[in-house]
Amino acid sequence: MTIAAAQLFGTSLWFSANSAADDLARTWGLTAANIGMLTAAVQSGFILGTLVFALFGLADRFSASRIFCLSALLGAAFNAWFACLSGDFSAAIGLRFAVGVCLAGIYPIGMKLIISWAPERAGAALALLVGMLTLGTALPHGLRIVAAQWPWQYVMAGSSFLACIAAAMVIHLGNGSHLPVRRQEGPNPGNPLHAFRDRQFRAVAVGYFGHMWELYAFWTVLPMLVARSSLPSLFEVQGVSALAFSITGVGAVGCVFGGLLTRWVGSAHVALSALAISGACCLLLPFAAESLSPGWLLLFFLIWGAAVVADSPQFSALAAKACPPALVGGALAIQNSIGFALTVGSIALVSTLLGDLGMRTSWILLPGPIVGILGFLLLRRSPR
Repeated sequence: MTIAAAQLFGTSLWFSANSAADDLARTWGLTAANIGMLTAAVQSGFILGTLVFALFGLADRFSASRIFCLSALLGAAFNAWFACLSGDFSAAIGLRFAVGVCLAGIYPIGMKLIISWAPERAGAALALLVGMLTLGTALPHGLRIVAAQWPWQYVMAGSSFLACIAAAMVIHLGNGSHLPVRRQEGPNPGNPLHAFRDRQFRAVAVGYFGHMWELYAFWTVLPMLVARSSLPSLFEVQGVSALAFSITGVGAVGCVFGGLLTRWVGSAHVALSALAISGACCLLLPFAAESLSPGWLLLFFLIWGAAVVADSPQFSALAAKACPPALVGGALAIQNSIGFALTVGSIALVSTLLGDLGMRTSWILLPGPIVGILGFLLLRRSPR
């Protein structure tokens, strides 16, 4: 629970700028595409960070708790710098990129930490961890609701404060005993790319990549989709923030519920079912937005919000089981890096085309679930 709570607080840095999108649009004259660029900058920084961790074996050589702590503190500093000192969009892009680099030491390292404490319950444990990541993603919207009258800078600074708490929690807890630390002078744990030689790992990776094409682009444009729908009429004050918090945050319930289901049906079935449900939502959103009442449309979005991330911990658990223990940290890091590289493209597409396509923007996300499901099934069944 300590690692999961730290993940919640640490990953609140991820979408802290999106919670201030309306204020930034007014202050700096930003468009939906510009907001998408801020998110893409975080993703790009995360990609660089995970590549560095993977290619240099840092995730498998040094203390995971220390990496997490240092990353959370640096991420908090860059986020606070954005909130308090950045004066234009160009500086903001650089600072959000730096936050993304730091998140590479929080999210995948958090997965390694929780596996080191409970390897026999990897599916359920990672479900809880990704649930906390999801709540962390929603948390800035929640802070915006609570602090509706505060300047946007205070809301972002609140995320930095939470990240500092996360650092203190993890450094106090330390590492689990099941993934021993390798010192810098020790033997090289191996090339994490070798994990892709295993067809099971490749199958999981393709499913994960399809999931990633959809997930972060959905989270990025969700407030803008909600604002263009009939849903804000359900809330008189802070309607978009409240709805974005609810729809994103319900993903934590989806992760935990999916983790419980793995006791009976296994991680692969949970992951593919969630990916199929979210893919159906991508397809049906334009029709649902036109035909459903606000109440039913909210239920539609809540189902999508729960399903869109429920497959993530199960793909990570399957990947961890499919590669050698000495490569777990690096293999997960490089899988995350490739997955997040895909999110840069999907975020750019949906944020740029949202103004022209409206609700049909969801169709841009649909190839992710389709390729993820078909690729996973075909690769898993193919001969060596």
